[in-house]
Amino acid sequence: MRKVLPLLIGLLLLASAVPLTIAQTNSEEQELATSLIKNLERLSKFVKDKVEPIKDKLNNATLENYEIAENYKEEAINAYDAGDYEKAVTYSLLAMRHYKAVLSSLREAKSRYQDLRFEVERTLEYFRFVNRTIALAQEEGIDVSNLTKLFNETKEAYKAVLEDIKAKDYEKAREDLKVAREKKVQLDEELRKIRRELTYANADKIVRIFLDRGEKSIEIVERVINSGHPELNATLTAFKEVYEEVKSLADQDKWQEALKVIEENRETIEKFQRTVRIIIHGKVSLRGLRERIEWCYKALQRLREKDIDTRIPEVQLKVATQEVMVGLRLLKKGKPMEARAHFMVAQDLLSRVEKFIAKHGGMNR
Repeated sequence: MRKVLPLLIGLLLLASAVPLTIAQTNSEEQELATSLIKNLERLSKFVKDKVEPIKDKLNNATLENYEIAENYKEEAINAYDAGDYEKAVTYSLLAMRHYKAVLSSLREAKSRYQDLRFEVERTLEYFRFVNRTIALAQEEGIDVSNLTKLFNETKEAYKAVLEDIKAKDYEKAREDLKVAREKKVQLDEELRKIRRELTYANADKIVRIFLDRGEKSIEIVERVINSGHPELNATLTAFKEVYEEVKSLADQDKWQEALKVIEENRETIEKFQRTVRIIIHGKVSLRGLRERIEWCYKALQRLREKDIDTRIPEVQLKVATQEVMVGLRLLKKGKPMEARAHFMVAQDLLSRVEKFIAKHGGMNR
């Protein structure tokens, strides 16, 4: 009997300890479930306020996540009210996951909306340019009926996109944008034709300006060569050959033929013009170049994050940076003319990169 008594006492103590442990566990689960239910109700209201006003414009995946989240929320509340805190916790977490998926979809839609709006606003600027071209072409007696027709159709197509954006109907905006872009491709092609006609209609004016500026530029470069820079001879000789051919045709009133020579030798002309700009502007702002390079690096990084292909401008930026470094080494060696040539190449490359950034909606300076 004496041996049995301690054993019975021990069993009684163990038996009395079990309900205590269960009670402690239930208390912790209840505390966690209570906290989650409160957070869930706040999250549910937050998502509901955003979804309900535009529910008919959301895609199926977003709506499905929203409905699943709502169902799990109800399950969580019912389980909590029934005292099943473990299920309440599980369903609360599941509901939160689907609510967060809805919010993620809404954020992505907002980002796409901003991109769409930027493209439309940029196209509105383009329309002003097309409108001016139509007016100039009409003054020259050029037939712009097809261009005007495509212009009006494209404007209407982009107007539809803008209305979709204002209504926050992002799915319809994306569909309408496809149509608008197709219209703009046709408009671009027709615009190029008209601008070419317009250019040749004013061939005499363009050629006269080329000859006048070319003559003055030749004098500038010749003075620099005579002052001790024979390295510019090749550039000058190449340009003078083009200049003389254009002048010969102009003297015969063959303006359109002369303009064609200018177009065919654009690379030679641009190289000569860069040399002239180096001479006229003198010392390039190295600080300005450095700031432009830094800005371009940051802007391209932002575009990469938007999944825009930036490989070509990145190569151009890298070469521009190298050109600046070569220019700095030449400056240290006392060769400012050669250095400025490299700086000018860097400036031209940076201009191309900046145009790319602007075209794709890069960040503002």
